Amino acid sequence: MTGPLMPKATAIWLIDNTTLTFEQIGEFCGLHPLEVQAIADGEIVIGMMGHDPLATGELTLDEIQRCQVDRDARLRLSPKPQVGKIKKRAKYTPVSLRQAKPNAIAWLLKEIPAISDGDIIQALGTTKTTIQAIRSKTHRNMNEMKPQSPVHLGLCTADDLHALLQKYKV
Repeated sequence: MTGPLMPKATAIWLIDNTTLTFEQIGEFCGLHPLEVQAIADGEIVIGMMGHDPLATGELTLDEIQRCQVDRDARLRLSPKPQVGKIKKRAKYTPVSLRQAKPNAIAWLLKEIPAISDGDIIQALGTTKTTIQAIRSKTHRNMNEMKPQSPVHLGLCTADDLHALLQKYKV
């Protein structure tokens, strides 16, 4: 079993805020019970701030209460919360492809007329102002613009484009 992130600081917090035994705290934090007692007596780690394991999700209040009632029970580290899909960072587009973005936006607007600005922004990493200028045909390069697939231009993956097409049932 792995222990808490900061074992001694967690032990300080548990000593100050619970009625757990030194053995329970020591086993959870990976410390010897005598070391936990020395921390409680102020003989070692003087001045260290306690680390709240409830705030970081390492323990739950129910787990602490369960072990306070039963002195033979041992604290168990809470399972790591399942992290959802990681938010993507803003896309970096090489300088050579930046002039191609309006062509890709025009293609998306032509092929998927009902597409939202947010979906275009997410797929291509462009701005709402650029999208609105192309929709209203007021973009400065409107005359030279040729709608081209963003996949062929290298601005998004085929999977991203396929997901957009499925979303709008094109």
